[in-house]
Amino acid sequence: MPCTYTFLGPEGTFTEAALLQVPGAAQAVRLPASNVNAALDKVRDGSADAGMVPIENSVEGGVTATLDAIATGPELRIIREVLVPISFVLAARPGVQLEDVRRVSTHGHAWAQCRLWMDQHIPGAEYVPGSSTAAAALGLLDADCRYDAAICAPLVAREHAGLSVLAEDIGDNPGAVTRFILVSRPALLPERTGADKTTVVVPLPEDRPGALMEILDQFASRGVNLSRIESRPTGQYLGHYFFSIDADGHAREARVADALAGLHRISPGTRFLGSYARADRHATPVPAHTSDAAFAAARTWVESVLAEESAAGESGSGASPKA
Repeated sequence: MPCTYTFLGPEGTFTEAALLQVPGAAQAVRLPASNVNAALDKVRDGSADAGMVPIENSVEGGVTATLDAIATGPELRIIREVLVPISFVLAARPGVQLEDVRRVSTHGHAWAQCRLWMDQHIPGAEYVPGSSTAAAALGLLDADCRYDAAICAPLVAREHAGLSVLAEDIGDNPGAVTRFILVSRPALLPERTGADKTTVVVPLPEDRPGALMEILDQFASRGVNLSRIESRPTGQYLGHYFFSIDADGHAREARVADALAGLHRISPGTRFLGSYARADRHATPVPAHTSDAAFAAARTWVESVLAEESAAGESGSGASPKA
């Protein structure tokens, strides 16, 4: 039976481009979803085997809708990440000229990545929020559309005869990249590759001096590098936050497992979101004293100390030497 994938739609989004990088996804059933929560709900209720959603952009940072959605509700697991270079065009209906554009629709992250170009070429243009770049572009095909142009991926504009491209490469950062994650229901962890990443959500146990430092120390003291940390409000009350964290390494590595155990001790609400291969295949060097071998040697040493104490107690007369 073929796999079923969901993604932040409609068809032609950067999210679908990310999904198509997954082996077999081009031949699988692909279900577009109107927003991140809808995509993740399809995974949670079994309508889809896995879902692709954006989590981080090199210009705008974390995608808050995703960070919040995977931090609550039935648990999900990240099983893969995908990096997609991002480029944008300004699309409109045929016959519309650049000087005619007064209102522009797109996704919020896309608008943020094209603000300088817009200010330079269409100063004063009004932004109309869209659920995705593709949805904004396809909205132009509706006779009742109330905006003049859309910022979208080049593919969307070129695949629809009812759209024309007014300007290409309008992004302010030519090297912009968006990171996407493929999530599934909890299952077996992907195998270690030597270039892995682990994602967790850690609620701040209490608002007090040093609370965040105590969380970070669980990683630092074990030689685990953090590639991303972001705070998000839990929504319970003002000042109550959780931290979304990406750590280099796999949960099956002793240093990472020990850090996770430390996190759970100080914040029992910690949520494990998965260990998976890094998309860039960049392996982080592991200091010798935090390697699996070093942890194993340390455990063996402690066990030998305890065994000696136990043996001494069994063979002794019961009298204890005075200090």
